[in-house]
Amino acid sequence: MKRWMPFEWIAALRFLAEGRLQTAFILGGVAIGVAVIVFMSAILAGLQANFIRRVLTSQPHIQLLPPDEVARPLRDAPGVFEAATVQRPSQRILSINQWQAIRADVQARDDVALVAPTASGAALAIRGDASRSITVTGMDPEVYFGIVRVPDYVVAGQPRLDSDDVIIGVELAKNLGVGVGDKLNVGTAAGRRRILTVSALFDMGNKGANERIAYVGLRTAQSLLNLIGGVTSLDVTVKDIYAAETIAQDIALVSPVDAESWIRTNAQFFTAVRAQQTSNTLIRLFVGLSVAFGIAAVLVVSVTQRSKEIGILRAMGARRGQIMRIFLIQGGVMGFLGSLVGAAMGAAALIVWHRTARQADGGELFPLILEPSLFVATAAIASLTGVGAATAPALRAAQLDPVEAIRG
Repeated sequence: MKRWMPFEWIAALRFLAEGRLQTAFILGGVAIGVAVIVFMSAILAGLQANFIRRVLTSQPHIQLLPPDEVARPLRDAPGVFEAATVQRPSQRILSINQWQAIRADVQARDDVALVAPTASGAALAIRGDASRSITVTGMDPEVYFGIVRVPDYVVAGQPRLDSDDVIIGVELAKNLGVGVGDKLNVGTAAGRRRILTVSALFDMGNKGANERIAYVGLRTAQSLLNLIGGVTSLDVTVKDIYAAETIAQDIALVSPVDAESWIRTNAQFFTAVRAQQTSNTLIRLFVGLSVAFGIAAVLVVSVTQRSKEIGILRAMGARRGQIMRIFLIQGGVMGFLGSLVGAAMGAAALIVWHRTARQADGGELFPLILEPSLFVATAAIASLTGVGAATAPALRAAQLDPVEAIRG
């Protein structure tokens, strides 16, 4: 096989084989650095995916709401004195004006997947002597369950929403002492009441949601909230979740609604993610620099130790470019082989950590994400780092005078 290999590759591999101890140390250093990068990158991707999955299956990507009511001072009215301070009026439950037309316009967008009308408002759930304040959310389950995946969180019963059904959280069921099939008396401040049957219990992993949210049919909520034919919001799912804020602003510009994206409502999460990404990038940078300096140090020593061999090669007709390529190949080979070992070490550590690290309820802490692109990118970066680290030693070797190198 070697007879078909270029001269530079034969010399580079022979130099690496003769300096086994140095080669082993630098391969170990590269492998550890790559393992750290793979492990941290995969964990960060898994944690982000886990959070996004939990958030986006329990809330819409964008929520379209009616604008707030604003008090406007009277002007140019004879005999009317304008107050120095105009107080903000109390907000009533309002329906979105012409919501059917707005829904049709939003649904027609290429970047929107689903639009579901909902009617939400405060109510009181009563069971015997126990009562709890709840938020009634009425919707069409055939569309809404494609946006907020309530059936995925159901722990008892069936997610059925006929006209007299209600789906409540496990905490609310515990507080009221009800189960699947029991009756609830639900009333609103306007004096409207309905007797509803608990068809299912859900657990979204959020105590606040489990205590307050109650899902009912859209017409049931409209009747309770005195919103016959009206809706309080349009819940939207978009095709690109990270473009939700841009799409929300675009919709708000052309429609008479306020638009809130999940990115805005989870701003603290994005701040934490940016901080994690910055720290992860810095760690990868410093790990890469340490690997590069390690490769460079080993090759500088190799140039010093092999100055006579380099001089003989030059005297035999080897060009400066060939001498340079010998050491550049050594750096690239060490970076590439180290990346293969390091990627395997990082993946093994990630699998072990995924199996041992668990949440309080026994569920997985993060999904195991091992994308091939991560390993390909890591191998390419490690190889380029090795070549870059070998540049200075390669230049030094190419500049050696053959006569002085042979004399020592």
